[in-house]
Amino acid sequence: MPARLARPRPAPPTASAGSPGRALSGLLAACHPLPAAAVTLLAAALTAAVGRGLPGAAATVGAVAAGQLSVGWCNDRADLRRDLATGRRDKPLAAGTVPPAAVAGAAGLALALCVPLSLATGWAAGAVHLVAVAAAWAYNLKLKATAASWLPYAVAFGLLPAFVTLGLPGAPWPPPWLTAGAALLGAGAHFANVLPDIADDLATGIRGLPQRLGARRSAATAALLVLGSTAVLAVGPPGPVTAYGWGLLVSTAALAATALAAGRGAGGRLPFLAVMAVAGADAVLLVVRLRGTG
Repeated sequence: MPARLARPRPAPPTASAGSPGRALSGLLAACHPLPAAAVTLLAAALTAAVGRGLPGAAATVGAVAAGQLSVGWCNDRADLRRDLATGRRDKPLAAGTVPPAAVAGAAGLALALCVPLSLATGWAAGAVHLVAVAAAWAYNLKLKATAASWLPYAVAFGLLPAFVTLGLPGAPWPPPWLTAGAALLGAGAHFANVLPDIADDLATGIRGLPQRLGARRSAATAALLVLGSTAVLAVGPPGPVTAYGWGLLVSTAALAATALAAGRGAGGRLPFLAVMAVAGADAVLLVVRLRGTG
């Protein structure tokens, strides 16, 4: 176990004395807006790909947006002590821009809103989405610091296509290869996402699987997982692989090789950026493949 930091314990943040606008800005920043927007846009693209009507599409996208907001706010509130210990002044809670109680309340409100929105898409679809959101909350509150840290990402991403398709007439499940490709994408995103913060995580006692493996092996694992996702999505459907599929597979293999090579160096953000580029390409292929199953 790493030695604890020999530094004074920072005082907990107090309620912001700034303007309401500054507090609102801090609250929005604390929800992890970029990942939340990316997953919500992916859900919107998947919903459009299967041809959901406007009411069903609105409920689906709204449920994902509410779930992502709840997860982001929960994550920042759960990480407050560690962010203070590592001096993360870029985090609104650690900087005192927004009170902890406001973030906790926003997380609870978004979660409460997520439940009826999820169930409005159908009982089966709603139950699947709530399992995915519960997995993300379990990551924030417990599993982030364990060797099973990858599992919530795999579960949540793997269930996203099912949440979309189960809302269709007849409540069809997506094909297994589509679920597997999405789950591999989620697990790879987890390994990539923690790469820039491994040192800080270890210093504050977070020992998820990437932290246990170290930056070099985690970069390699992330690259291989997202490359595996590309391969499954490219070759999984019946029939020959299309020219588009081969082209994407070759390009993502090149990006994965870049991440592997960079991971053997001194570190930095190159492995993270390369793997996230592959993940973005996989997300596009996921939408294309889901359209093809309709």
